[in-house]
Amino acid sequence: MPLLFSDLADEWEAALDTDDRYRALIDFGRRLPPMDAALKTAATKVPGCSADVWVYPLEEGGVLRFQADSNADITRGVVAAIVSLVDGRTPAEILAAPIEAELESIGLKRHLSANRTQGVPNMIARVREAAQRLAA
Repeated sequence: MPLLFSDLADEWEAALDTDDRYRALIDFGRRLPPMDAALKTAATKVPGCSADVWVYPLEEGGVLRFQADSNADITRGVVAAIVSLVDGRTPAEILAAPIEAELESIGLKRHLSANRTQGVPNMIARVREAAQRLAA
């Protein structure tokens, strides 16, 4: 079953408080397909994140598929949210995707610590870099 950002947004909206939103984010991250341990390398590690985060792009038939993971539950949820917005899209669609606006639509940054918030642009940059390489 693919990860759909709309599922997270629905759970986020239904949450009664910050703890419920964290639980929704953690549960969403747990739905990420397992990332092959061999792909967790320095080349796939996202710099500048408070936790270890890996993002691996794979081109399949003109679209990008992403494997991602983190060693921290909340951060795994954040990277799952980002990946859910771009997985299975063409490079051009990814480059045009309003990823930041989608995350802001649920107020994600307001509920993250400053350390976690710092890594979000780097995760987004990683998926856009992959799209840019394939678009070229």
